[in-house]
Amino acid sequence: MALSSDAGRRWARVCALIVALLALVVVLLAAGDPGSDRIVALTALPLAAAAAAAACLWRSRRFTGRSRWGWATLAAGLLCWGGGQFRFLLNTGPTIEAGPVTPSLTLIAMAVLVPAGLLILPSSSQPLANRIRSVLDGLMIAASLVLVAWVFVSGLITDAQVGLSFYITLLYPLGDIVIATMAAYMLPQQRRRNGCGADLAFFGAGMLAFAISDIGYAYLGLVHDDGVGRLLDLGWLAGYGLIVAGALRPRVPAVKPIDLPGGVRSGAVLLPYLAVLAALASSVLFHISTGHSHPFVAYTRSFLILLIVGRQLLTQLENRDLTRHLEQRVTDRTAELYAREQQFHALVQQSSDVVTVVSPEADVIYQSESVQRIFGYSPRFLTGRRLTQLLDPESAMRLAQALRQVSGRPHAATVLELTVRHRDGRTRQAEMTITNLLDDPHVRGLVLNTRDISERMELQEQLVHEAYHDSLTQLANRALFRDRAAAALSVSDAVTVLYLDLDGFKRVNDSLGHLAGDQLLVQVADRIRSCVRDTDVVARFGADEFGVLLDEDGSEAVARRILSDLEAPIVAGERQIHVRASIGLANASSITDPSDSASDSASGSGSGSGFGERAEQLMRNADLAMHHAKAAGGGVYAGYRPQMRDGLIERLELESDLRGALERGELRLHYQPTVDLATHEVVGFEALVRWPHPTRGMINPLDFIPIAEATGLIVPLGRWVLHEACRQAVEWSRAAGGRPLKMSVNVSVRQFDQPDLAETVAAVLADTGMAADLLCLEMTESVLMTDTEANLEQLVRLKALGLTLAIDDFGTGYSSLAYLRRFPVDTLKIDRSFVERLGVLADDTALTDTIVRLGKSLGMATVAEGIEEFGQLAALREMGCSYAQGYYFSRPVPAAEAGRLFMEGAPV
Repeated sequence: MALSSDAGRRWARVCALIVALLALVVVLLAAGDPGSDRIVALTALPLAAAAAAAACLWRSRRFTGRSRWGWATLAAGLLCWGGGQFRFLLNTGPTIEAGPVTPSLTLIAMAVLVPAGLLILPSSSQPLANRIRSVLDGLMIAASLVLVAWVFVSGLITDAQVGLSFYITLLYPLGDIVIATMAAYMLPQQRRRNGCGADLAFFGAGMLAFAISDIGYAYLGLVHDDGVGRLLDLGWLAGYGLIVAGALRPRVPAVKPIDLPGGVRSGAVLLPYLAVLAALASSVLFHISTGHSHPFVAYTRSFLILLIVGRQLLTQLENRDLTRHLEQRVTDRTAELYAREQQFHALVQQSSDVVTVVSPEADVIYQSESVQRIFGYSPRFLTGRRLTQLLDPESAMRLAQALRQVSGRPHAATVLELTVRHRDGRTRQAEMTITNLLDDPHVRGLVLNTRDISERMELQEQLVHEAYHDSLTQLANRALFRDRAAAALSVSDAVTVLYLDLDGFKRVNDSLGHLAGDQLLVQVADRIRSCVRDTDVVARFGADEFGVLLDEDGSEAVARRILSDLEAPIVAGERQIHVRASIGLANASSITDPSDSASDSASGSGSGSGFGERAEQLMRNADLAMHHAKAAGGGVYAGYRPQMRDGLIERLELESDLRGALERGELRLHYQPTVDLATHEVVGFEALVRWPHPTRGMINPLDFIPIAEATGLIVPLGRWVLHEACRQAVEWSRAAGGRPLKMSVNVSVRQFDQPDLAETVAAVLADTGMAADLLCLEMTESVLMTDTEANLEQLVRLKALGLTLAIDDFGTGYSSLAYLRRFPVDTLKIDRSFVERLGVLADDTALTDTIVRLGKSLGMATVAEGIEEFGQLAALREMGCSYAQGYYFSRPVPAAEAGRLFMEGAPV
């Protein structure tokens, strides 16, 4: 891995500095006299040794464990080495003599500290035996070189020079070579985490530089150096410089081990033996040339033989360990293979798949034991039999065809579903995967993986059934009905759809609960089924809507039969429920009308999507006819007519226009005055919404209010009416000098069902400044009589605001004295149907008088609606009615005219 740019630059500068110092020393040694050379050497050498030791010690602090101790030991060895060399130079005169030499610090460092430091350094894959082998190889190479060198310089050596001092002198280059060899052997296998392979390379190169200087001094000691040998000090200085460069080299965190080529590794193994051969050959030549053998040669040759023997013993030990390791690996591998075989066998036998190997002719070659658990057959029973003989004819033919197709294509695979008979006679659905392994020498057959998918198929059929059927009645749902209608239209035009909706079903749910409603739906579904043929399709579309698909004439007779059957009461729990239905009929001819051109164009293509669109159109037409029957009062059937579709389109257009009118503020309020019959003054108004359509003129409220109720637009519309009426009342009251004005606003069923109605009213009162006691909210009896507990809670919240509550059209709904006592109502508004006949029928007069008296007894005010004649007014005054409204006083008028009526009063 490359060094980082900053660290690499710093290291390069250190190396350049070392080279510059060496060059300076060379110049000084070459240019000076012997005395000055001595001073330069004695100064530079200790400094270089101290620098090398300091660099190794500095590097040791960057590691932990063995790496730290190894580098620290090398630092100590180098410091001792430098001290020994300094002592040697200090004791040596200008001329190098082969005098007596004693062991010094250099020898201690060479023999103990430096090798110990190298051995301490951790290595990823070098056991201790390998390191000892590197020492032996180094000794063999060094001793061989010494013997070869002896042969060449033996003529210069006298017997007097060969002694203890001579042998000690030889130990220095010998040790240098051994240490360099150890570093070379350790280099390829250094730990990746240490990243010190290159550091050891520098260290080994430094040892070789030491060896050159030591060999030179040993030689010059024999020939009596006259001072020129001082240049050999550069070898020591260069060695220290290389060690400093290696120790200061930046640490590389992830260095891969050196992967030497095979030839290099073989050469490294043979190198010591080659050196020994060269040494032995040199000794033989020396003996031939001189005719005698020198003791030094004999000792060295014997030493080499001992090294070779030790090397061989170590190799045998390594080979024995290697053999034991290989045998253990083979044993472990065999056990692993056996365990995997057993695991594979267990997986195959206990698999949810049945594994079968057959020939191309379907003869069973191998059968897994799982077949007995899944299909009931024993493996022995199937082995050797022809598999197609155990299947039904159709499945056997499909299997034989699949085997023929796969057999001709190596490693081909195919999947097919078959019917397999269980041993107990049951029919099971199976999925079989066929793989061609005829060319595989371990199989030589077609492998069949068979899986029982009966439960999956049953679940799939169940899910399909649930996706296309109603969960409550088990009838077809809308999606299945549409598909069946499309299929019927694709083969015939004699198709009729009956769309049925129960009348008053919501009241059953609200009063008796959803359980009773569900029981009612189930029994209605049974009665509809009993009225049609088995081939006809009956579906539940949702809630209380049903459909019937007929593929022949007689739809009206079926509709009458269904209505007749539903007349009988239905028992739900302990109750008998009477239910009616509205039925709409539409046949295929209804979708060929020119107004249905879009559907015609789609159906004319004859595609599946075209028939689906025709089916949708047929169902929509029946739905329109059903709504027409329901509008006629329910309990009847009605056939589809094109005019119904036109009415629907007009209703949709009116709905869109109403939404836009509400957004654009096109609606207006008209106000009908309320007159106090005691003072003849206009005391308030009822706000009534009007819609001046830009193209259709004034739209009757009876036309657009039901649309607003059905679409939910009544909620924002009612909020706007309430806000505008309150704002107008405050404006009129200020114009009249603070004269109070009562404003009445109608609240619809959809508004009353809103949980935030009270909060909305409070916000309008706060925004407009309207006094709460001057606002009256009017609601019909039908609003109050449904879900009475929730309505009572809503009324209590509204009453808490301080406003007035009134029951509109009183007497036409479900009037009950008990409800009137419970509800916090302030005013009863007598319906116009009672007022218009006052003075004509005595019973009606008495009934109106009773309502007035009832209101007084309950502390409620009464307001008579629809007064158009003076006689009606006189009768109400005589009864003691509090207030009145009607055309006799004024029609609902715009705001400007209503303001004049408030200021001037209405005619009485």
